[in-house]
Amino acid sequence: MLQIDLRGKKAFIAGIGDDHGFGWAIAKALAEAGAEILVGTWAPVLKIFTTSLANGKFDESRKLSNGGMLQFLKIYPIDALFDQMSDVPEEVRTNKRYAELSQYAVADVVKEVEKDFGKIDILVHSLANAPEVTKPLLETSRKGYLSALSSSSYSFISLLSHFGPIMNAGGSALTLSYIASERVIPGYGGGMSSAKAALESDTRTLAWEAGRKWALRVNAISAGPYRSRAAKAIGMIDHMIDYSLANAPLAKELDGEEVAKAAAFLLSPLASAITGEVLFVDNGLHVMGLSATPKNGAAPG
Repeated sequence: MLQIDLRGKKAFIAGIGDDHGFGWAIAKALAEAGAEILVGTWAPVLKIFTTSLANGKFDESRKLSNGGMLQFLKIYPIDALFDQMSDVPEEVRTNKRYAELSQYAVADVVKEVEKDFGKIDILVHSLANAPEVTKPLLETSRKGYLSALSSSSYSFISLLSHFGPIMNAGGSALTLSYIASERVIPGYGGGMSSAKAALESDTRTLAWEAGRKWALRVNAISAGPYRSRAAKAIGMIDHMIDYSLANAPLAKELDGEEVAKAAAFLLSPLASAITGEVLFVDNGLHVMGLSATPKNGAAPG
């Protein structure tokens, strides 16, 4: 039987801060396949995440199909806005949410991972943020726009450029995108659509560069609307899901496990000849060019 086997592989997943997002779902899928999981959690929420984990808040979500529990080899604080600790401004260093932390810039996290575990095999970028995401693009400030690109797209470049040298040949990197990269999604603003477009373009270029430099594969998943905590914060997720249910070829809500299984495939040796790909996992919504109403030929029901 053909199976995904990641036994003996180590995966670093950047962007897990709770048990609701794609990062968590991917961690579980990789663990189910036998991989060992390292986590990078956004520095300001590290304490909340680790406390919730220790107190058993996520125990139900941690259950694996074999009866075991999702385990993390180590959880690292990370803020992918900064490549080096020297880049961190004083107001961030002294902020109460950062004050107890010392090594959370990308380069420092990679050094810690190498010191603790040597090389890794898998890198997952599950990071996105735009401080002005609720603003239309025409009302987005330069600072807000550049922040969205820095947090949501350049962070992938930074992670791969620093982790690449400590990844085993044949390893794989994955990022998460959204169809706003190529379609207009009213309400998804603040430069996030631009950031996703850049992320997909970067995925193709990084596939070439990281493939030739380190023999790594680089892919992206463009996931459909999903009720994660981050999506709820935008304030339009219910409308997005309703639209998908009404118009996608598969009339069902997207499950995080469906994205995670696709991620596990792309990150595994089963996808050894796939790189530079943006794979849609969205119940087929991306193929539609017209709203599926009875007037234009939607199936009854």
